Amino acid sequence: MRTLSSVEELDFTAAMPATAVFQPASDDALLQGTLAGDEDAFAELMGRYRNQITSYIYRMTNDYDAAVDLAQETFLRVYRAAGRYQTTHAFSTYIYRIATNLAISELRKRKRRRLVSLTGLLSSHDGEEARDFNPADDRPLQDVDLVDAERRSVVKRAIATLPEKYRAPLVLRDVEGKSYDEIAHILSTSEGTVKSRINRARNFLRDKMRNYV
Repeated sequence: MRTLSSVEELDFTAAMPATAVFQPASDDALLQGTLAGDEDAFAELMGRYRNQITSYIYRMTNDYDAAVDLAQETFLRVYRAAGRYQTTHAFSTYIYRIATNLAISELRKRKRRRLVSLTGLLSSHDGEEARDFNPADDRPLQDVDLVDAERRSVVKRAIATLPEKYRAPLVLRDVEGKSYDEIAHILSTSEGTVKSRINRARNFLRDKMRNYV
């Protein structure tokens, strides 16, 4: 067999087809595909964000079933409003804003339900004056050697007691890893307000966790 010359080798190499590098479609492109009726495009968009949106709402509400339902509602709203999406901000910012609003709305509904329930407990049904509602704390004393699982549970419960205006920026920053700028756009507020609320939330958690550190 004749040995190829360097020129022939060069020509042969140049004639070979270049290896195609697959570039996944951007979020914006998938949303445009959704607008055009491409159901696979929206399915891929859901696949990219389903777990993180569900996880985020769960950390906000501390209720997995509610998180699944609200995540579905988030994607439903994205689908219905696909034509109104503005590309001035990242799609991730857009979908987190919707998820945040739904989570906060759920927390406020719970607060109203608890208030109604508490009012009923405090109200007298036989003409007597309402009594102070101060239930006994039946929780067991904490073990000195607190395991990590219990500590994580304490952190989760402490976060759940934060007002939503402090809870949302804290979770977005310390759990979801969002930048201050992203959080400001998600919550429609200023970076200064975001930083202030995160600082207050962290201080609150430090006080709550003092006995566990």
